[in-house]
Amino acid sequence: MIKSLSRYSGYGYRYAVKPVLFLLPPDNVHNSFVSVGATFGRIAPMKGLFKALWRYDNEPKLAQVINGIYFANPVGLSAGFDKNFKLPRILPYIGFGLAEGGTVTRYACEGNPRPHYHRLKKSKSILVHAGLNNIGVDAEIIRLKNHLKARKLWMPINISVGYTNIAKNADMNTAIADYVYSVKKIKKAKVGEIITLNVSCPNVYGGEPFTTPDRLNKLLTEIDKIDVHQPIYLKMPSDKSWPEFKKLIDVALKHNVSGITLTNLAKDRKTTLLLDEISDNIPGNMSGRPTYKLSNDLIHQSYAYCGNKLTIIGVGGIFSAKEAYEKIKHGATLVELITGMLFEGPQLIGQINAGIVELMEKDGYTHISQAIGAYHRKTKR
Repeated sequence: MIKSLSRYSGYGYRYAVKPVLFLLPPDNVHNSFVSVGATFGRIAPMKGLFKALWRYDNEPKLAQVINGIYFANPVGLSAGFDKNFKLPRILPYIGFGLAEGGTVTRYACEGNPRPHYHRLKKSKSILVHAGLNNIGVDAEIIRLKNHLKARKLWMPINISVGYTNIAKNADMNTAIADYVYSVKKIKKAKVGEIITLNVSCPNVYGGEPFTTPDRLNKLLTEIDKIDVHQPIYLKMPSDKSWPEFKKLIDVALKHNVSGITLTNLAKDRKTTLLLDEISDNIPGNMSGRPTYKLSNDLIHQSYAYCGNKLTIIGVGGIFSAKEAYEKIKHGATLVELITGMLFEGPQLIGQINAGIVELMEKDGYTHISQAIGAYHRKTKR
C-alpha cells in the first residue's frame, strides 16, 4: 500500500507538479521548496503524513554505524540545497538517513550575482553558480541548536564548511583562517555529527585553492590543531586525473580525515552527457547526470586505494535506486543527492532505500555492508 502511494505521488510530481515548477525561475523554486519544507517541519500532522507516504525503514538491512555515528539508511541530502539549515525537522520524515547542510562560512554572504541556478532539462542537471550564499556560521549554529531541541526523528547532520566568498579570501592564509574560525565555533557549540571541509567549490573567489597537495596540507595542518570530536570529511573535486587525485588522498591520509565526499560539480561543458546548449555568458558548473561517471570512477579508484582507511560518500547523478546502488558497489558507504529529488520528486528518497534492499537481495546480500565495494571483490575473483 505504502509502495503504491509513493509511486502514485511520484507520478503526480513528474506529470503535474514538475511541469509547472519548471516554468518558474529555478532560484524562486528553490527558495519556495526550502520555505515550504521548513514550515511543514513545524507541523506534526504533516510530518506524520510524509513519513507514512514516503519514508522506507529497514534498519536490519540498511542501518550502519560509521565513524561512531548511527545511520538508519545510507541516503542523504547533499550540501547546497539546505544552505541555512532550515530543514532538519522535515528531512528524516521524507526518508533521508542523513543531511549535509551549508556550505557555512565565517561571514554571512549573499553569494554570486543571481540567478544562481539554470535548469538543463535534457541533461537532467542544474547549472550552479550560487557562490556559498549563507547566513554565516554563528547564525547557523543558533539555528541548529534550535532544531536539536525540537528534533524527534533521528538523522545525523553533516555540516559543510567553506571560506567566505569575498575577494580578500582569495588569499590562502585568510581563507584558512576562515575555515578555522567556523570549525572552532562548531566544536564549541557541539552541533553536527560530521564536519565536511568543502575544498572544491568552483564558484568562489580564488576558485579551488585547496585542491593542490601543498595547500591542502596547510589547511589540514591547521584543522588538526582544533581537535574536534566530529569526524572530518573532505568534499573533493570532480575534474582531477587519478594521479592528481591520488596525491590529494595521500595528503588526507596524513591528517585527521575520516572520509571523502566524491564529488563536487562537473566543469567540462564538452562532456557527451551534456545535452543542452549553454551560452558561454552563463557561468556555473553542472550537477546531476554529467557528474555520474566522474563520481563513479573516482569512487572506484579511491576505494581500491584507501577503502579501508577513508569512508566514501558518493554524490552525483543519482536518479534511482540502481544508480545509488552502483555507487555503493563501487565503494561508497553513504550516498547523497539533490538533483534527482528535484527532477523525480521527494518520494524518490524512500524509493531508493527500498530499491537498494531489493537489489541487495537479488545479489544475495543480507546487509548493505556486504554490497559496499562489491565490484572490487568480483574483480579479484
